[in-house]
Amino acid sequence: MLSVVKFVFRPFARKTPCAKMQYTTGVNIGLSPSYKCSFEDPVHVTVSGLNPQQRVDLRSKITDDNGLVFTASATYKADDSGQVDLSRHPSLGGSFTGVEPMGLFWSLKADEQSRKFAKTDVTRPALVDIEVLSNDKVIAKATNERHCMAKGVRRVPLTEGRIRGVLFMPPGTGPFPGILDTYVFRGGPFELRAALLAKQGFAVLALAFHGYQDTHKKAEKIDLEFFEESITFLRQQPEVKGQKIGLISISKSGDLALSMASFLSGISATVCINGCNANTLLPIHYKDICLPPLLWDTGKIKMTPSGILDVGDVMHDPMSKEYLPCVIPIERATGSFMFIMSEADRNWQSAYYARLACDRLKAHGKNNYELVAYEKAGHFIEVPYMPFCLANYHAAAGHVVYFGGEPKAHSEAQLDAWSKILNFFKKHLGAADYNYKSML
Repeated sequence: MLSVVKFVFRPFARKTPCAKMQYTTGVNIGLSPSYKCSFEDPVHVTVSGLNPQQRVDLRSKITDDNGLVFTASATYKADDSGQVDLSRHPSLGGSFTGVEPMGLFWSLKADEQSRKFAKTDVTRPALVDIEVLSNDKVIAKATNERHCMAKGVRRVPLTEGRIRGVLFMPPGTGPFPGILDTYVFRGGPFELRAALLAKQGFAVLALAFHGYQDTHKKAEKIDLEFFEESITFLRQQPEVKGQKIGLISISKSGDLALSMASFLSGISATVCINGCNANTLLPIHYKDICLPPLLWDTGKIKMTPSGILDVGDVMHDPMSKEYLPCVIPIERATGSFMFIMSEADRNWQSAYYARLACDRLKAHGKNNYELVAYEKAGHFIEVPYMPFCLANYHAAAGHVVYFGGEPKAHSEAQLDAWSKILNFFKKHLGAADYNYKSML
């Protein structure tokens, strides 16, 4: 039995005795198991009350925290009972075709392809409006509330010394394993992934690792001791004391995480998503150690047919004699690694870098790593059902660049990678299993 569905299109709605709202047309949208869910959870979408074999358009829309609208649409034909079930019936055209239970979600995109979905306020759910249209007229509408924080998760903004970021604590007193999340989105911490990890029983510090820099000055180096301070702060939390610490990273923060795991003590598990095996862009300093940066050759910049910069081949080869000093000595690490790589990543050669990292560990007699590959995914492998980002502004390049990948394959990669990341952290850090779905 489908759960009560929340409708918000007031002019056409009326209340029924069971508090469900429906259109006077008698057409209803079902969202199961509830119209509320966690951001990374699927929903079962159905439409009932249609005429047998009636063709309708389903349309979805979400507005991100920057006010940018993402949409998707698909055409369906009702069965003999007047029902459309996205888990059984194929889309006949639109943003996707075939049987795609979550197609209205993973295919969401903005009109301008070079935009990335922004979810900066995790205290509010993301709202996905779903409409049924017949002859271009809306005949039913429902809203799926996709919550970022579970009930009881604590969100604590930090300005502790040089540390800038947000700490997410699971419900209860712990003890909880700790995770430092070093993914930076537009200069600040990306909180969504950290909030979702907290639902799984991890204490997570989403770190703005440039927070200690004067944003009006161009950074000349990266101080690894700043990250050491952040990890020490996380360890000192009463709910974390005595627990293991993990790292999760993506892109440039990947080589930072590998450096932390190699030079700092007590890191038990590191997830590196589409990162590099060498230090990049800026020198990294730790005590008397300095790793020079792997740099790039702007002459290798290409242009896609749609006129977007392709920088996938501009970085120098870290295995060339000149740049070998940039390679991070990850064999020094005592913890375990998970390398997640996209074969179609055009930010840089992340698949090549991940294999180099694993080869280095193997050459030093290490078997403390897992390698996860996705053939057609792009650069930004994030949480499940995050809208696909084909291109966006690149801070280092100073332009919009092409990130590669195909929407459906990328969505499947995000779903699979999330499950593998959780299992990896639970295996190497340990965590309580929360029934977080009941905590919305």
